[in-house]
Amino acid sequence: MEAVAKLNDYPTSPRKMRLLVDLIRGMEVEKALGVLQFNTKHPAVPLYKLLKSAINNWEQKNEGVKPEDAKLVVKTIMVDCGRVIKRMRPAPQGRGYRVRKRSNHVTLIVDSKSII
Repeated sequence: MEAVAKLNDYPTSPRKMRLLVDLIRGMEVEKALGVLQFNTKHPAVPLYKLLKSAINNWEQKNEGVKPEDAKLVVKTIMVDCGRVIKRMRPAPQGRGYRVRKRSNHVTLIVDSKSII
């Protein structure tokens, strides 16, 4: 049985988040936690917490089964664009440049390896 965890409106660009997501897609959960824990990019911390949340959601659905015995795998992980906050930055000759502050939504699905 699979478990889902979502992270909505995290204030970093989807492009930067996808760099980390591509590292852990299809990986075993223990290995993915290690990769995220020691990664220096700033979105690694919320992704680590999101993965821990998905593991806990899976444990609540499957009572009596340990995640180590089930060989959990990051089955699906998607990054979608969130809202874009638009700001103005002063520019020469009285003009203004538009600054687009992007955010993203991350959806993580964890499942046991035997089912996949």
